[in-house]
Parts: sequence; structure tokens; C-alpha cells
Amino acid sequence: MLKNTIITGFADEIHTEIKVQVKLLQELGIKFIEFRSANGKNVADYSLEEIKELKKYLWENDIHISAIGSPIGKIKITDEFEPHFEVYKKVVEIAKLFETPYIRMFSFYIPKGEYPETYHNEVFDRTKRMIDYAKKHNVILLHENEKDIYGDIAPRCFNLFKEFYCDNFKCTFDFANFVQCGQDTIKAYEQLKPYIEYIHIKDAVSDTGEVVPAGEGDGNVLEILKELDKSGYRGFLSLEPHLAEFAALKSLEKNSKQRTLTDGEAAYQIAYRALEKILL
Repeated sequence: MLKNTIITGFADEIHTEIKVQVKLLQELGIKFIEFRSANGKNVADYSLEEIKELKKYLWENDIHISAIGSPIGKIKITDEFEPHFEVYKKVVEIAKLFETPYIRMFSFYIPKGEYPETYHNEVFDRTKRMIDYAKKHNVILLHENEKDIYGDIAPRCFNLFKEFYCDNFKCTFDFANFVQCGQDTIKAYEQLKPYIEYIHIKDAVSDTGEVVPAGEGDGNVLEILKELDKSGYRGFLSLEPHLAEFAALKSLEKNSKQRTLTDGEAAYQIAYRALEKILL
């Protein structure tokens, strides 16, 4: 199943240090990172010169970038936008240096207790500005369904894609985030499948919101990956384990044949093996 997909992931969940991230990725045979942070620094905080040095190190170790795991759009809709747009422009340049067209983004946090559609016009105006800039620079914005943003449930994601879907604005589908928002993932997939370009692999339990290995929660990961396979999906599957507090880690024997693993490394291995099992 999905034999032509490529596994990538948020390697900063392995460890803050890039060298530790790369070591485990090489052991697992993973050759891509969805780059969010390294050495304790968010991707948007790197200078372009630092990115060039980091790229050199990664390329020398046969690790490439599937997407920029950017924080773009992960601010309050009531926050000032212009400074954030300047950060976005820098992230676009970072994507170019890393030779990836993909930039993960969000549709702004809605004030707690307020109705998201109250901010419809502001969300759409900001999103349009970012897409227009993406078109000029030949990058692809991937909207992720993050909790508490405008596009946290499928109908509002659909509103965005109905209005803006194009070669430069597509969908990242995140199972666990939908579960944690009370959104049925099968219904979400059916509504959003024409727009899906990229997949985040993490699962969650609906009753508690706990993130668990893929296939062990209520995200219908196996069922949806089967549907993606039927549709001919050929993109990335990005591990975003979020398993640092996963209960099974407390009793896990954190040993491999070669060395002792940190919690982050152990959690990443669990996430990888769970996905591997599903893909068999």
C-alpha cells in the first residue's frame, strides 16, 4: 500500500540537536525532514546564511527537505499582520534555499469563545495575500487543520479551498488534529480529498485527545490511507509523533541493538514502526 509515497517527518521531535536527528533518520532509512526547528531554533529564526550551512550539512548526510514546517498563520487573527507577513517572506526565501516548494501554514487562531466566521473576511484577506505572494515566488502553501484556528474543522477548511485552491494553495491533512476537534476524519477526508497534497501521520483518541501511534486511535488512519492509495496518492507521509507523553513510553525498554535511545528517539521509532506496519 502506498509504495510510491515518501516518509518524512518533524525530526525536531527526535531531539533538539540536528546531529542527533540525522543519526536516527539514517538508522531508520528516512531521507527527508519536514523542517520546523533544529538546535533549539525555529526555522523562521534562522538567517539565510545559517540555512545555507545547515543545508550543506544535511545534503552531505543525504537528508533533504520535504517541506518547511513553518509557523506562518499561527498567530491570533487579532494580532498585527504586517510583521508576520515579513516573516512569511523570509520563510519563502528559506524554502527556495532548501529546494522545496512546500510551506506548511495555518489560518490564524480565533479568540477563545468567539465564532470563527466572525473573522471570515480577515482570514480570507490575509490568506489571499499570502497566496498571491506564493504565486509570484513559485511556492506551494499547505494549509494544516490545526486546533483552534479558523480552518480547524473540515467545513471551514473546505471554505478556504473552495475559494483559493490552486497550484499554490493546497491541503495538509492531519488526522489527530481533526480527532481532537471532534471532527470525523472519514467525513473530513471525503470533503477535502480533491485538495489533499500532503499527509501528517499522527493519531489521537477521541475521548481524551491523547496522541497515540498511527492506527491506535480514532483517526481512521488505515482506512484513509487505503483510500489515498486507491486515488493514486504519490506524496509525502510526514511523521509528527507528539508521543513524548505517550503512556507506553513509561514502560518502554528503550534499547536498540546498537545503543540506548532517548525518549524522543524512542517515540519517533514507535511512530515510524506503527506507520511501517500500516503500509505493509
